[in-house]
Amino acid sequence: MKRLMNMFKRKPDPKQKLRDWQRKLRQECRKIEHQIRDIEREERKVKKDIKDSVKRNDMATAEGLAREIVSARRIVKRLYENKAQLNSVSMHLAETVGTAITVGNISKSTEVMKIVIKLMKAPALAATMQEFSKELTKAGVIGEFVSDVVDDTLDSEDIDEEVDKVLTAVAGETAAKLPETVRKGKIMAPAQKVKTSREEEAITEGVDGDEEPEEVRAGLAKVRS
Repeated sequence: MKRLMNMFKRKPDPKQKLRDWQRKLRQECRKIEHQIRDIEREERKVKKDIKDSVKRNDMATAEGLAREIVSARRIVKRLYENKAQLNSVSMHLAETVGTAITVGNISKSTEVMKIVIKLMKAPALAATMQEFSKELTKAGVIGEFVSDVVDDTLDSEDIDEEVDKVLTAVAGETAAKLPETVRKGKIMAPAQKVKTSREEEAITEGVDGDEEPEEVRAGLAKVRS
């Protein structure tokens, strides 16, 4: 009886499977676009804080904020790379399914497997691509594999030059004309006025109408996570 039921069981439509896969990939692309917009919106807020810090000759705060922008831009760059990889998977799947329809059977794609493994190392896509890889393996598009967990943290070294470029681009010639000791944060305001928190600075100066700089930094940190 079971064998008879299997005979009448309809085989999955390759074209429908392709549409389902591509829909999932487009959804992930839209999520990435949303993340990029959030990061870029927070960057505009942080730029304003950098300008205010430079005007106060508070280069320690300005440099810290510039480092946040450098890190955020590196994240955006990786997000764009992830989006391109998702589109590449979609294209290769279309080719694989098209060939399967022509020859009557589906063959494994090493290109799809390579890209999927790379995407599984992206923190924001790891869980989704893990499930997606199971679907592709079950369908015979890729073979079984073991993906090692790889630390995907951003390299925090050798960013001083990028930080200086951000300061110059955001604050214009103001930052460039400051003495070297001030630019490196070695000379600050009088000791009794130096604050370690941007929020404390805003309270001390009586800034009520502007958005709390600390909230801006927290928002950017939340987007990066």
